[in-house]
Amino acid sequence: MNVGFDCPLDLYCTYTRDQLLVALDFLKPSTVREGVKLLPDQNLDVFFITLNKADKDYSPTTMYNDYSINEWLFHMQSQSTTAEYSPTGQRYIHHKERGSRVLLFVREFKEDRITGGAEAYTYLGTASYVKHEGSKPMNITWKLDAPIPAKYLKKTNKLVVG
Repeated sequence: MNVGFDCPLDLYCTYTRDQLLVALDFLKPSTVREGVKLLPDQNLDVFFITLNKADKDYSPTTMYNDYSINEWLFHMQSQSTTAEYSPTGQRYIHHKERGSRVLLFVREFKEDRITGGAEAYTYLGTASYVKHEGSKPMNITWKLDAPIPAKYLKKTNKLVVG
């Protein structure tokens, strides 16, 4: 995936948050606490998405409803304070014309069930804004530049039964 500079990340591979941030030339990964990181020097918005959130790990304002719609489309809720008319909302909506890229990293759970540590993220690649509904939070639909493989679709799609 073209992120605008030489980057060692491979599509559909799994990385810890620290590994992927360093790969994106952000050398202070321990300072990132939110699920989104703007890297202005690289013109990137990086989204760290946890699909299945437990009440004990997240506040009511961070229980975002994120899921794949199909292999090409991904629904993501912005932070609860992001309005469509805010600088951040406008940055998401107009990222392409501003020369910015959006990267999606997803994990199923916050904790790795085996190790008890943080679960790693799978790189779903770059995405483009399609549409949004609402404000504070914005319900954004992104179109991925490469389809989600079938083996990940069941994990990312909450609408799949079974």
